[in-house]
Amino acid sequence: GWERRGDAGRALPAAVDIQPACLGLYCGRTVLSVNGSLEIYGECGVCPRGQRTDDNKICRECVGSPDRYDWLYLGFMAMLPLVLHWFFIEWYSGKKSSSALLQHVTALFECSIAAIVTLLVSDPVGSLHIRSCKVKKLSDWYTMLYNPSPDYVTTVHCTHEAVYPLYTIVFIYYAFCLVLMMLLRPLLVKKIACGLGKSDRFKSIYAALYFFPVLTVLQAVGGGLLYYAFPYIILVLSLVTLAVYMSASEVESFKDLLVRKKRLVVLFSHWLLHAYGIISISKLDKLEQDLPLLALVPAPALFYLLTAKYTEPSRILSEGGNGH
Repeated sequence: GWERRGDAGRALPAAVDIQPACLGLYCGRTVLSVNGSLEIYGECGVCPRGQRTDDNKICRECVGSPDRYDWLYLGFMAMLPLVLHWFFIEWYSGKKSSSALLQHVTALFECSIAAIVTLLVSDPVGSLHIRSCKVKKLSDWYTMLYNPSPDYVTTVHCTHEAVYPLYTIVFIYYAFCLVLMMLLRPLLVKKIACGLGKSDRFKSIYAALYFFPVLTVLQAVGGGLLYYAFPYIILVLSLVTLAVYMSASEVESFKDLLVRKKRLVVLFSHWLLHAYGIISISKLDKLEQDLPLLALVPAPALFYLLTAKYTEPSRILSEGGNGH
């Protein structure tokens, strides 16, 4: 501070160097140095990667770890490419091909290795643990929409990953999935897919080249929305796809399910997805209340099997004809 004497010789108060307010929801000051208990701050701007602003607009390093719901979200984003791989392998393998099972296993191997490598390269490097910042609200995912314009002309760019690393880690995972698929799958398919024609055997790989960009855009645009909505998306999709599959496979009784092992595998897969959705919604915060909810997992399939014979189109049409 400094002192200035007025005309009458009185000492005026020392002037205090007040920093201008840090505008914007996600702009902050980086800590340049720490001298004992005194911190020296930089200019107001964007926080470095791996940091986010605290309540005092100071950039603080993310030192927490993802909670259970964060891991469930990452698990959902990791499952998406795997489920799509399995769907397209099944779609294009045909009934005569015996290579589908090996391709399913390979897809699972690719996605598992990609997930492990992604965790290993994330900070702290070489560990399966990751450090993260806590997600507080939806806007944390879309910091680019909150860059302030103090004079309505100049925009202060403060875009950074406030939800570090939940946003970017998904892109890294998809990149590893794509690389591993391109390294492993073509060689495998070329050797084992003997029952398919030359044009058909690589169609599941071509499908992946389409859906990976779609998943990337989905995460880029809707990552925050998916974070809050994914448990309900899982529940709805698992119910709809199970009903469609049973209808398409003409499953109308428990006996029809037991005829082919593949139908049982599909049924149990949907049950696992359904359980995952219920766990994601409840977060298993209170085990004594939330665990009994898992008993509802088989309910939709049982309801379908018990009511399928009453909703068969041919029966409804014949009864309608008899009524006339």
